[in-house]
Amino acid sequence: MSNPMSQPSQKPEDYLQAGDLIDSGNTHVVDFTNRHRVSGEAPVDAAVRLYLAVRDEITYDPYRVGPDPRYFRASDCLATGRGFCIPKAALLAACARVIGIPARVGYADVRNHLSSKRLDELIGGNVYTWHSYTDLYLDGQWVKATPAFNKELCERFGVHVLEFDGRNDSLLQEFDQSGNRHMEYEGQRGVFSDVPYELILADFEKHHPRWLHNRADLDDELFGHKAKAGNDMA
Repeated sequence: MSNPMSQPSQKPEDYLQAGDLIDSGNTHVVDFTNRHRVSGEAPVDAAVRLYLAVRDEITYDPYRVGPDPRYFRASDCLATGRGFCIPKAALLAACARVIGIPARVGYADVRNHLSSKRLDELIGGNVYTWHSYTDLYLDGQWVKATPAFNKELCERFGVHVLEFDGRNDSLLQEFDQSGNRHMEYEGQRGVFSDVPYELILADFEKHHPRWLHNRADLDDELFGHKAKAGNDMA
């Protein structure tokens, strides 16, 4: 699987075709999109509707990760109803492309990512590489949206739910509900036409190997994760 271009095209029309992992031609992705669209709706309103659907109907699960491409693919995230930030951002991009909204995926390294002590131990600290968002072309401009953390999870962690209005960037919860500093960006990695699977995998192997390979045999109540026998994360 080759990596998509890392020097992004500035032409919105270059971000409408299905990719290997942003597989907007998948029947289930198309059906999911159509269930959440309203005939005659403006693109901005449609994008917000799809954002909410991906954010809240697909549970954020940082333990559903592994070296196989299926853990990064939009349609697989939809099929399981769970996924971490990368496939959820890919799914929103795929849904947007279905209805003709140019969409790409972007990445950054973040500190104080929504986490638990157990997850930080697996990650190897509190800096998470390749945190993902979706970049949508709406009303003549690129607007960033981050559908990773579902509403129920945010309430459990005591952080604000990340909203998106289709006009302003929506990237992170900078402060929790008590006003304490929460997430912050360490550095941008750019935007891509499809999930740069091989680049991400190489960095995960380098920076987060325990998380990538040994995450299924742990319980984590904060994320509603139950250990699975045999490290099977189907």
